[in-house]
Amino acid sequence: MKDSIFQYRLLRYLGMVLLCISFLAINDAQAQRRSKSYLKKKNKKIGSYKGGSIHFDESKRYASVGFSVDALNYFGDITPKSGMLSTDISLTRPAFSVYGTYRYTPNLSFRGSLSWGRLTGDDFQSADPYGTDSRFRYVRNASFRNDIKELAIVGIWDIFPNHGTFLNRVSFTPYVFAGVAVFHHNPKGKAPENDKQGQPLAEAGKWVALRELGTEGQYSEHYDVKPYSLIQPSIPFGLGIRTKLQKRLDFEFEIGYRYLFTDYIDDVSGMYVDLGALDSELARAMSDRSRETVSARSGEARDFDAIGEVVRTTTYTSLYNGESYTVFGGYGQEHPDNIRGMSSDKDIYIVTSFKISYIISGSFRRAKFR
Repeated sequence: MKDSIFQYRLLRYLGMVLLCISFLAINDAQAQRRSKSYLKKKNKKIGSYKGGSIHFDESKRYASVGFSVDALNYFGDITPKSGMLSTDISLTRPAFSVYGTYRYTPNLSFRGSLSWGRLTGDDFQSADPYGTDSRFRYVRNASFRNDIKELAIVGIWDIFPNHGTFLNRVSFTPYVFAGVAVFHHNPKGKAPENDKQGQPLAEAGKWVALRELGTEGQYSEHYDVKPYSLIQPSIPFGLGIRTKLQKRLDFEFEIGYRYLFTDYIDDVSGMYVDLGALDSELARAMSDRSRETVSARSGEARDFDAIGEVVRTTTYTSLYNGESYTVFGGYGQEHPDNIRGMSSDKDIYIVTSFKISYIISGSFRRAKFR
């Protein structure tokens, strides 16, 4: 009897032990499977590791230098339409720039640039001689070119951040930018063959600086018009996209606006003045170009049938030098409504850029294993 009881208890004990061992074995197998899955994921991350970290510190900052080929488009008084965003695409002109960029945070970079480019405008080419509003600009017949030399500093905000080194930078990101700039300009016009009295001009066919002529009475004692500065501030802003080409090479496409604080990029802003108040025959010729028979820039004949539907000639005697001048009514003479430009709207221009940059600094830390 005692042996039977003992055997029963022994079998029950052995059953409990076997049950515990089986439970532990199952748990161990499951743990090993979880461990293998974890290690597999971890090894995958380690295999793709390039030195990055979610923490951005000074060691991950880097600098780059670049070169840009640009296109400039002018928006001002000498445009196809009177609207602020009217421009003549055919008068797009080239520009070039060099720049340096410093990556400061995962999203923020700073860029300094030095640029040169040309702006141009021409009433003869842009204005429709039969348009409702543009025909008056066609009669005006103003034209210019202006070489812009700009020094700019802007902040760039990437939409997609880079928390790692330059090796970890995203392959593609849009960005926005804004900053401050200062530029030098000097609008010029191509002188006609003859002056207002029909005499040959010594400067005929040459591009002459317009500011020093005071075409809107800037140097006349009879008008309260201040000369404009050739050095001006501006606010550059815009947007772009950047793509990674190689380990240290990036390409960028960018469209930027330049908001200006001057309306004299084209030397046209205010009113016509009495031609007798100007200091020279060249100044008078460059102030009013409405009766010239050909385009100053191209030499093509102007459409005087269209002009004749808009204005008629008139002759007046100057109040200031006593000479007589024959002009179109409303052009080339002093009059309250004799508008030459629109001073209330400042000029602007657009810079379209194709940029290539090369990363010249930056470090990364390799993962260490024991």
